[in-house]
Amino acid sequence: MSKYTVAGVSKLNGEFKVRFAHDLMYVKGLSKAGNTDIELLEAPSAMEKAELTEWLKTTPLYARPEFKEAIDTRSVMYTKLAKAKAPKAPKAAKLKKVKATPAEKLAEIASREVVTA
Repeated sequence: MSKYTVAGVSKLNGEFKVRFAHDLMYVKGLSKAGNTDIELLEAPSAMEKAELTEWLKTTPLYARPEFKEAIDTRSVMYTKLAKAKAPKAPKAAKLKKVKATPAEKLAEIASREVVTA
């Protein structure tokens, strides 16, 4: 999964959306596409989307009610996706019953005591 170093929120067609980018130059693309109220922040390190949405909750952007709703919505979505893609625990190995080889059978027969009456 891809990691991003920039995250924030912008408004497009009256709806606030969480945005992720690799650098702050993404602002130019957002404004060309018609986004307004663009607020992007550099993350302390490269993170996946689920981690970044959780990190956004610790920033001043989360204090704005209109941003808070968009961040919360995406946080729930990305957390569910991250859990769904998490590797499952390996299953326990099943033991298969193995028959003795002919050499083992011969050794077993030879080791038996012969009883004579």
